[in-house]
Amino acid sequence: MNMLVYLIGAILVIAALAYGASALGMQAFWIGIGAAVLLGLCIMTAVSKTQRKE
Repeated sequence: MNMLVYLIGAILVIAALAYGASALGMQAFWIGIGAAVLLGLCIMTAVSKTQRKE
């Protein structure tokens, strides 16, 4: 559940950054690459922060 909340927040932040980049006139290709990189980093961070300690 915590990972889902973390990823929803990360997706909202990525969407806001992509919208801002689009408003500034950045090409959609680069926005897509940046969004993919940020999503990958967010998934790695979410997995590492929500792992159960053994």
